[in-house]
Amino acid sequence: MKTIILLTAATVVAATAPAMARPIAPVSYGQSIYCATREAGNPHSRYCDYLAWSGWRRRGGWDSTLDNACLMNPGFVPSECGGR
Repeated sequence: MKTIILLTAATVVAATAPAMARPIAPVSYGQSIYCATREAGNPHSRYCDYLAWSGWRRRGGWDSTLDNACLMNPGFVPSECGGR
C-alpha cells in the first residue's frame, strides 16, 4: 500500500515538473493604438505628431515603415511616441 502511494506521488511530481519549470513571460495579444489606427503609407502617428501626420497625408507621400513595423510587431510604438 505504501509503495502505491509513493508511486502515485512520484508520478504527480514528474507530470507537473515541466509546468513548474517554465518561466512566466508577459504575453500581449493586442495591437498598440498606433498600429490599430495607422493610415496606410503614412509613417507618422496622429496620436504622437499630428502635424507631421497630416502634412504627410496632404503631400501625398508614401512610406511603409510604420506598416512594416506593425506587421512584424503588433504592439509597436513609434520612436516619436517614446518607443524604441
